[in-house]
Amino acid sequence: MKPNVIVFFTDQQRSDTTGAGGNPCGLTPNFDRVAFTGTYASTAVTPQPVCGPARAVLQTGKYATCTGNYRNAIPLGRDQRTMAHYFHDAGYDTAYIGKWHLASGRHEVQKEERGGYDWWLGANALEATSRPYDTLVYDNENRPVKLPGHRIDALTDAAVRYIDGHQNQDKPFFLFLSFLEPHFQNCFDDFSAPHSGAPINPLYMPPDLGALGGTSWQHLGGYYGMVKRLDEAFGRIRDALESLHMTEDTILLFTSDHGCHFKTRNAEYKRSCHESSVRIPMAFYGPGFTGGGNVAEIVSLIDVAPTLLDACGIPVPEDMQGHSLMPLLGGKKAPWPKEALIQISEAEVGRAIRTKRWKYSVQATDRDPVLDQGSGVYTEMYLYDLEHDPYELHNLIHSRAHQGVCLALGEKLVKLMKEAGEGEAVILPQEKEKIGQLAVFDGEELL
Repeated sequence: MKPNVIVFFTDQQRSDTTGAGGNPCGLTPNFDRVAFTGTYASTAVTPQPVCGPARAVLQTGKYATCTGNYRNAIPLGRDQRTMAHYFHDAGYDTAYIGKWHLASGRHEVQKEERGGYDWWLGANALEATSRPYDTLVYDNENRPVKLPGHRIDALTDAAVRYIDGHQNQDKPFFLFLSFLEPHFQNCFDDFSAPHSGAPINPLYMPPDLGALGGTSWQHLGGYYGMVKRLDEAFGRIRDALESLHMTEDTILLFTSDHGCHFKTRNAEYKRSCHESSVRIPMAFYGPGFTGGGNVAEIVSLIDVAPTLLDACGIPVPEDMQGHSLMPLLGGKKAPWPKEALIQISEAEVGRAIRTKRWKYSVQATDRDPVLDQGSGVYTEMYLYDLEHDPYELHNLIHSRAHQGVCLALGEKLVKLMKEAGEGEAVILPQEKEKIGQLAVFDGEELL
């Protein structure tokens, strides 16, 4: 029988909250264990650093501009095929628990807007229906269901009950478990950690937050507290699988939709090209992934759907724009993109390219970031040398010494945008100044 699949999906979690991602506070022992013994995507990014669009990418394996979900509050088209459709067609029971954010309205989700999932216990905007200790979701018939405990624990309890109820089924299941945490509670503009475990004294302040401030000192303790409880919940899922003798039959994925910059890059927490917005944790475990090692290539959230389908022996649809990680596991070499495309909305109409060394970002400054999906004309805004400035504290976009880098990356970005289904675009350069540095390179070998 094909393996079960569980996606453990957090909201707004930075990659560097995990031990594997460099955090020394010991918040994520369960994630770290999976990262070190399973398959760890050490450079994982989101192609859209905002909730709804990132979810559309994950569910469909297509860029948000292709599905039409370029910003929040746009329902996923009913003609869009999701992972649930493909797993269902392959004989799986499909189930969804938690935050959806791809339907009309803010509360219950009509059956035709559930992306093909068979079993349902969720809400569209979970932050609108619930509070940290007051969790309200809706069942298959859209009847309201109150769940006891902190919201993380409440959803985890529901997932454990689902897993237990499917241990002896004659067909596998695909379960998507979607949390709100460590996202802030919108109505409070605060990061409300469980009373029993936090807030945690932020003994480690990521250098970008330490340098730029924002709301970091106010919010990081609560944020860390939620990260810790999420990791404990992840451990509970693993414990449940172990106790039910399902560990060897279940693929487990932990990842998030985007990061959090604590109002250091714009007026809120995400929606920017910076690593704090786009770097996410990602680790796989189970059949095909145990012992897979570290995948050093740049992996995007758009690669998740092709990877999970491929791992389960389900043909990957040709219209999916991501790639399966399976050929890279175990240190194997296979063709893989050297860069990732990032599309930004709501705070700006922006596009960015991320390579191993460089981050290059452009904006359509005359476009409305809510009303306009894209543009034919963009202006250079950011260039960061991630090898020497991993926390993106020095914008090099005006450096004459980096003019060649900007030109090469701009050409690559336009090509990626076109491949992603966007139209032809022109990038207007920023005026370059001499800053006392020699030209960085003469060709593309350093890109």
